[in-house]
Amino acid sequence: MRTLVATLATMMVLSFATIDVAEAKRLGGGRSFGKSFMTSPFKRQQATPSGTQAAQAAPGRRGFFGGMLGGLLAGGLFAWLLGGAFEGLQLLDIVIFGGIAFLLFRLFRNMNRARSMAQAPGTAYAGSAPMGQAPPPAPGAIAVSGGDVPYNFPPNFDLNAFLEGARGHYRTLQEAWNSNNLETLREYFSPAMFEELRGERDSLGGEQHTEVMYVDAQLGRADYDATQAQVSLIFSGRYRDLEEAVEEDIHDIWHLERDLTQPDAPWLIVGIES
Repeated sequence: MRTLVATLATMMVLSFATIDVAEAKRLGGGRSFGKSFMTSPFKRQQATPSGTQAAQAAPGRRGFFGGMLGGLLAGGLFAWLLGGAFEGLQLLDIVIFGGIAFLLFRLFRNMNRARSMAQAPGTAYAGSAPMGQAPPPAPGAIAVSGGDVPYNFPPNFDLNAFLEGARGHYRTLQEAWNSNNLETLREYFSPAMFEELRGERDSLGGEQHTEVMYVDAQLGRADYDATQAQVSLIFSGRYRDLEEAVEEDIHDIWHLERDLTQPDAPWLIVGIES
């Protein structure tokens, strides 16, 4: 019994040690350092109905009055014609009344056609995003999903493009970490973060073999003022160490800042939480 317990304990220790080694070999080493902010997954708000949508919300009222008005006009016209108004009626009068009836018919038919087209799928509002893709927030818009985490988007901020780029940058930085490409790391990190990462990478030695199997990114925080913009990204996914044959989940948060006082200033990573 003692032998079995000792064996199990040894296996557990080796297992945790292997995981720690795998964590150390990926970018950031599975630890938290640099700046930190409160984050929460961003939930997009539903778009506010436009004037066209609001009118479509109660089509029965417009349809009812439109139909009733058409009936009264057409009915009144023909009742007048059939109610003794034929006395002294000339051919030109008949042509005039027929033309009026035809114009009314065309008017109400066009109104019904326009209402049907407005209710067709894909025309709910102008500038809608492609199917399955939420529209990006308007430049400088404020979107709050509750709590103490701000979601104030800086001017000209395209959320969809930013998240798509972040997924690729995550892979790029892990590859730079594997090959000890310090110049690429320097481009992405603030000076203080770069110095800390360089010291950690030097302790690992040669080529590393950590592969990002898949990764996703979502917004966790956004804020800005007159001089600086801040964005926090929540990464989730899975990676593996090809040498250690270990797979682990990715749970990282990157905090980025951008200097708004400088034209075309880059976004720099100022904090990592794992």
